[in-house]
Amino acid sequence: MEPVISSADGPPRTSLSEYVVQVLRDRLATGLLAPGEHLRETELAEELDVSRGPIREALAMLEAEGAIEIRRHRGAFVSVLTTEDVDEVHTLREAIEVLAAERAATRMTAEHIAELDRILAAMKVTSGSVEPQEAVRLDLSFHDVMYEAADHERLRRVWRSIRSQVSFFLYTRNVNFPDFPTVGFPEHNQLRDALCSGDPAHARAAAASHLSGAYTRLSQLDLPHRSEIPTARRHRSR
Repeated sequence: MEPVISSADGPPRTSLSEYVVQVLRDRLATGLLAPGEHLRETELAEELDVSRGPIREALAMLEAEGAIEIRRHRGAFVSVLTTEDVDEVHTLREAIEVLAAERAATRMTAEHIAELDRILAAMKVTSGSVEPQEAVRLDLSFHDVMYEAADHERLRRVWRSIRSQVSFFLYTRNVNFPDFPTVGFPEHNQLRDALCSGDPAHARAAAASHLSGAYTRLSQLDLPHRSEIPTARRHRSR
């Protein structure tokens, strides 16, 4: 897969930090940046022809997403995803998502349904191909609506606290299993119907079933265990 954005393209007219984020995301997706690789601010700034300010902002954004880790006095490194990371984020997400689905099933408004249908329409036209980051954007946008419909502020806060980590995991899943064009629409459409059914138990079951697919795919990857990662990296939990 060819990179969507390369350093040769030069900084766009949009935010420089967003430009750097997109370049680094693309390199992560194409394997140009390997897990554990050191990202040096000075080298990136020189290569991308930007100051170190946007580089630092971009690295902070990627750290919030879980894609990289910043170690004190050592710099930024590409994150190493472990089996424990996948299990912990999945089980936490499942715990809050089934509650969100249960509540949303009796609180969906016409506006919520219209927004879900708009997102589903965008998913449906990805039947040819879709970039991993766009697949993640559509996926998370759908679930944002569900959490909004749940009408539970503390639940939304927990979702927002893990959303960036879920984004990183979905990105990894879509890079390694590029089947979103065939499963994205039907899987989310089934969840949409359950959310609109008015049946909380049905919505809970549908949410749990929906999450199992991404978890199963990530579980198939040959990921290391946390105990196999050098101690300096294991101090940071996601």
